[in-house]
Amino acid sequence: MDCRRNSVTVTIQKLNDGELMGFVESISSGLRNYFNFSDRAPRSEYWYWVLFAVLISLAAAILDGVIGAASSKPFHFIAGLVVFVPSIAVSVRRLHDLDSTGWWLLLVFTGIGDILLLVWDCMKGTDGPNRFGPDPLVGKV
Repeated sequence: MDCRRNSVTVTIQKLNDGELMGFVESISSGLRNYFNFSDRAPRSEYWYWVLFAVLISLAAAILDGVIGAASSKPFHFIAGLVVFVPSIAVSVRRLHDLDSTGWWLLLVFTGIGDILLLVWDCMKGTDGPNRFGPDPLVGKV
């Protein structure tokens, strides 16, 4: 029982030290930076945004099925439009966190580039400031 308390304490400490962003904070940041292609996004912001986009897509698909418009998919289309630009923006900012240019996102069109982008999205960003701005997690409480 004591070990479990310590692990919970460590997790809370990591959140307080700014090593992670929560789900709501990540979505808020993604929407607040809708057209921001110049700053940095930590892993937690990126992956929570991906989760949010998937959940929105699933909810839209369910709504399309409920109203009987599964073939035309109006809700799915609208949801796709809503999350498209911020998804690209958070992906570019994620690459910036790795001190890479956002143009690397074009690798998605090669097919095999998806694997490289997935690996990069799982990597820890550069500590401290880089050429794209300050560390997004420094000083977060």
